[in-house]
Amino acid sequence: MEWYQDYPHIGYNLDGKKIFKPIRNKDELDEFLDKMENPDYWRTVHDKTTASDIRLTDEQVDLVHRLQKGQFGDVNFNEYEPSVDFFTNEVMIHPVTNRPQDKRSFIPSLIEKEKVSKLVHAIKMGWIKPRKPKETTPQYYDLWAKEDPNAILGRHKMHVPAPKMRLPGHEESYNPPPEYLLTEEERLVWEQQDAEDRKLPFLPQKHSCLRAVPAFSRFIHERFERCLDLYLCPRQRKMRVNVNPEDLIPKLPKPKDLQPFPTTMSLVYRGHTSLVRCVSASPTGQWLVSGMSQLTIHQCDVVTSLTLLGWLFSSQFSQPGANCPCESTVLLLNPSLGDRLVVSSTDQLITSYEPPEEDKEQAVTWALSEGPEHNKGHRLTLTHPKAVKQVVWHGKGDYLSSVMPDNNSNLQVLIHQVSKRRTQNPFRKNKGLVQCVSFHPLRPYFFVATQRYVRVYNLIKQELTKKLMTNCKWISSMAIHPGGDNLICGSYDCRLAWFDLDLSTKPYKMLRHHKKALRGVAYHRNYPLFASGADDGITSPNHTYCTNTIYTPLLFTNPLIVPVKVLKGHQITHDLGVLDVTFHPTQPWVFSSGADATIRLFT
Repeated sequence: MEWYQDYPHIGYNLDGKKIFKPIRNKDELDEFLDKMENPDYWRTVHDKTTASDIRLTDEQVDLVHRLQKGQFGDVNFNEYEPSVDFFTNEVMIHPVTNRPQDKRSFIPSLIEKEKVSKLVHAIKMGWIKPRKPKETTPQYYDLWAKEDPNAILGRHKMHVPAPKMRLPGHEESYNPPPEYLLTEEERLVWEQQDAEDRKLPFLPQKHSCLRAVPAFSRFIHERFERCLDLYLCPRQRKMRVNVNPEDLIPKLPKPKDLQPFPTTMSLVYRGHTSLVRCVSASPTGQWLVSGMSQLTIHQCDVVTSLTLLGWLFSSQFSQPGANCPCESTVLLLNPSLGDRLVVSSTDQLITSYEPPEEDKEQAVTWALSEGPEHNKGHRLTLTHPKAVKQVVWHGKGDYLSSVMPDNNSNLQVLIHQVSKRRTQNPFRKNKGLVQCVSFHPLRPYFFVATQRYVRVYNLIKQELTKKLMTNCKWISSMAIHPGGDNLICGSYDCRLAWFDLDLSTKPYKMLRHHKKALRGVAYHRNYPLFASGADDGITSPNHTYCTNTIYTPLLFTNPLIVPVKVLKGHQITHDLGVLDVTFHPTQPWVFSSGADATIRLFT
């Protein structure tokens, strides 16, 4: 750098051009202020080639300190390593390292001379040219320059020529005929119109001579619009595919072809005094049981609407009998309805129990009802440690499961065996707040629904089989198809997820037919129908409840979920609509219980 102190450049590049010194804007005052204010000034070094200040890292500072102290640059280098004797102690005639240089080191290389001569010859012949300087000025080109029909772009059949400007007419003359001049009324109308609706972008005016014509005020604006027309005009034609919008919509079967399904409200069961939380039909379809918020059960005949007895929060008919949770107590009832042989075999199953020799401690206390309670239909009382939200029966009728939601405990789900009066907790760890559970109708699987997931457990292997992701924020209800291949989940965020258990762990279809939280879902045992009930009531005072059907036209086609009917009838009470739905076991009928203290039968 000392060689170029008196020159404006600091060297030359590969093309032989001067590399000028960078401009340094700092003077002595700036250097002093930087020294006083910058805390890293002591480790900042000025690079003269780039005129920039470089801040040294901690490793570089340590290297400088070691070099100043006369130490080696490498920290790991050991200067006290034992020396290796490369040479022998014997005195030899010829030197080992101080041998004289070869003669060829003083003679110029012939190979290098030949290479240089070839490069000089190529430069003289013009084969090797210096590098072209990079052009920094922007290049402008005309989009519509090649408008010659003989050009390649002009001969292209899909080419679009530049749009031509409209030729001026009489209204643009400086002395137009009187019929082209606007009257005062026409002038006011023209001023009130939008720029897009005006026939002319200007007002025709009459001048005595061409010298009196003023400058056009919208000249720049008009030129800009012309440039936009040229720039935004398509340069090529593209054939648009003519598609009928109706062809894009999937062809759904007509509702008439999917009958039977419920269409009409036939009966309204009244007499409840509060919210009807749940409803269930007997296996024969003759009796209906419902539960209210006042912990009361109502059993009635489906056809005659004859009401029988009372308690409850979540009820479900089973073949041996019925059950109902009363806060932390689950009552097993035998209402003595239906076949006498079934009623007597149910009592015989309960009374034939023999207690084991060693009583094991259980989470639930079993008690046999006697006296007047036995005459009312009470058979067994299961006392739980916490409030019970749901009770479901196994298909064989000997097992039932109860749900006690508690996010801080692993004691949320219990499975009971009636014949042996045993209770077990199938889970050791808490997997989340349990919303509802269900048994598989055919296989030994147990479904547990938390807020966002549905876990499927194998009861024989006692392991997790699969985990279904519902894509919902909060699951409210769940139902399994009688064939065991499909599952539906309702959620409080107005969604219904339809799963194909053999296909994937993600929903095959997400339905959003409701505008409020879903409260209940149900499958039909024999018909390809499922129903959902929700708190709809935003646009109407009546509750909306959708019935859907699963339609499979051929054996190997994907199933279609077709909404076939919207059933209305329940009144919205305290922002609650339908709280539970269930199908008739044999007929294509559906029962719905609502917050308006009624049960409605749609046939």
